[in-house]
Amino acid sequence: MTARPDPLNDDDRFMNIALEEARIAAYAGEVPIGAVAVIGNEVIARGHNLRETLNDPTAHAEMIVIREASVKLGQWRLTDVTLYVTIEPCAMCAGAIVLARVPRVVFGARDPKAGGGGSVFQILQEPALNHRVELASGIKEDICSNILKDFFGNRRVRDKVDKIVKTQNSPQRTLRTQKIHIDNKGFFSATSALSAVKK
Repeated sequence: MTARPDPLNDDDRFMNIALEEARIAAYAGEVPIGAVAVIGNEVIARGHNLRETLNDPTAHAEMIVIREASVKLGQWRLTDVTLYVTIEPCAMCAGAIVLARVPRVVFGARDPKAGGGGSVFQILQEPALNHRVELASGIKEDICSNILKDFFGNRRVRDKVDKIVKTQNSPQRTLRTQKIHIDNKGFFSATSALSAVKK
């Protein structure tokens, strides 16, 4: 007897790929959000935030993936696609998802400040629109949330270190801080960063 596919296991597997994209974004200094477009068991598009890289306010992970999937399929209607994203889509991305006729969206963490999937707006299932999206949320929620918290926590520390360095006249202190930046590409602990400056 052939085992039936488990959609929850598939959701975990594809969310892991979206998380890989989020980590790539973080390494590049982008807000760590990743997305993946899937048909059946095949990933047809994957991407991450590129707003800083492209200087484009619309270059969210979901928008990158929707565009790539549309080009690959040769059509704008993505009626067989499941879209995985590490955080709840914003209003812009939710609108694009509806316009692209994506039937199912799976996201990890909710976005209480800008979410378009129920947290702030409910665009994805708005009855007045001509397309409504099936939603699944909370897939690897803690990991998706923590990668964002870590990124913004590290950025706050980096900003604090930079501010301290600018107010100091010691070349030795500046050199130590620059070494932290170069060696760790922004991934460093708050303790080690601040202690290096204070010594």
